[in-house]
Amino acid sequence: MEVLALRLKPDADLRQSLKTFTLQKNIKAGFILSAIGSLKQATIRFATQDTSAVLINKFEILSLNGTLTTNGIHLHICISDKHGKTIGGHLDNGCIIYTTAEIVIGTTKNFTFTRTLDPQTGYNELEIIPHQ
Repeated sequence: MEVLALRLKPDADLRQSLKTFTLQKNIKAGFILSAIGSLKQATIRFATQDTSAVLINKFEILSLNGTLTTNGIHLHICISDKHGKTIGGHLDNGCIIYTTAEIVIGTTKNFTFTRTLDPQTGYNELEIIPHQ
């Protein structure tokens, strides 16, 4: 496993920055190891919803999980507000960094991750291609 790290600065878009980083580093099978930081805007798609909700407030990033590959990223985020109330869902464009985001990414050469349309779900789902 290779470990990569990045720090995002204020006003960066979390999802777009991770997508750009994945392309720049040519990540074929990546996954989030650790992520903390803060947002001043969160754009999250909740379960079974077709559109994302935009939340304008200060939030702590409690967790970020998912896979990264050059042909698609799939990430879920959990955040908390100033009262400690937590909320989470599918990370969308428009999660804007407030002070920082410290992210550690693992990659492996044992697989290539790709996203292909699954006729059963109707979504582009993870396909794991093992390397010999």
